[in-house]
Amino acid sequence: MGLLCLGTPLTWEETKDHADHVRDHGITQFLHTWHRVKDRTGDELLWGDEVEYMVVVVDDEKKEAKVSLRQAETLEELGKIVGTLSNDTSPSTLVAKFHPEYGRFMLESTPGSPYAGSIAGLLSMETNMRYRRTLARNHLKKNEILLTLTSFPRLGTVDVFTEPHYDPKDAKSSRSLFLPEEIAHPHARFSTLTVNIRNRRGSKVVANLPIFKDERTPRPFVDPTIPWQRDIYPEDSEAKNGAALIDHIYMDAMGFGAGCCCLQLTFQCCSVNGARRMYDALIPIGPLMLALTAASPIWRGYLADVDCRWNAIVGIMDDRTREERGLEPLKNSRYIIPKSRYDNVSLYISSEWANKPAYNDTVVPYDEAIKDRLLSHGVDEMLSKHIAHLFICDPLIIFSETIHQDDSSSVDHFEVIDPSLVLASH
Repeated sequence: MGLLCLGTPLTWEETKDHADHVRDHGITQFLHTWHRVKDRTGDELLWGDEVEYMVVVVDDEKKEAKVSLRQAETLEELGKIVGTLSNDTSPSTLVAKFHPEYGRFMLESTPGSPYAGSIAGLLSMETNMRYRRTLARNHLKKNEILLTLTSFPRLGTVDVFTEPHYDPKDAKSSRSLFLPEEIAHPHARFSTLTVNIRNRRGSKVVANLPIFKDERTPRPFVDPTIPWQRDIYPEDSEAKNGAALIDHIYMDAMGFGAGCCCLQLTFQCCSVNGARRMYDALIPIGPLMLALTAASPIWRGYLADVDCRWNAIVGIMDDRTREERGLEPLKNSRYIIPKSRYDNVSLYISSEWANKPAYNDTVVPYDEAIKDRLLSHGVDEMLSKHIAHLFICDPLIIFSETIHQDDSSSVDHFEVIDPSLVLASH
């Protein structure tokens, strides 16, 4: 979910006022980095994994399972032991690192240092994963277990699904009908991100997954667990006014998407051209791996007719306005954007001959001024269009202390637009 910076997050209205500043300086930062590394070759291929776990409290007598909201306490204990291990003679890759995630029931672990791009490096990954899992498990309570499951099946049900229990009525950030405020990590980044997505969009986020229909499923299926008549926040009426679809499982908060767990890999390639080639090569592999590792068949206690998290997290992270979604004529927004900012890749970017123009036959809105600026600084057509497409988005969270930066050394403004795209590590 990005670095947890210390600072004062801006409201959406304040963030909107600085959006052009962030985009302008984000491109400046990109160009500084581009000119520094575009011709560099021969770096070592390094890579690492990030494993996200959920911590679940199990009551064997009552046959109950709930997510444990003890992330801060657990991370504090793990921080102590990791600090001790860092001072001994263990190989650096064995000194695990643990990080907070969006959900207060989640933990993230990474190796202490990257793996080498060799067979030995590849073979060391499984041992390192086992070591980190054992380390984390040893610092849980006796009734807590560590799960590498994509989504918790009972998240957002009408009964108690968190330990301790909190009421969704107090969910001031998300205004969810189902998830309490305390489901998210207390860092201001997460609550501000939740609020700013909702305010920019002009409504709560929405994900509707089709219900699995068997012989006992009501037809049509109208979810009886949705509090249709709740009247605490202005957004409470959205469900009955069409946001909740018939024959679907309705979700209305960032926690349903950002609260999912997954395995991620991060690569440092030997050159910029190598990074672009790898980026393209992973595009067709991603959907295949998603299908092979499908592990999300249950949402809010209901069996869905899909078993992947993709559509849930795409909808939950969708900050587009009604105009950008094509539901109203463009007036205050600049573009009709065909999909969520968190969605599948729009363009191939490799400079290899095998990347034929016909492969990029999608309709991709982009900022023409930014593209022209990149072209004028020597960035090729393909990469310029890609970056200009990313930069049609607004920043969602800005800290007041980071508005003004040294563009020659910082990439914060560039990464705040699309934190998943990092040109170089140094």
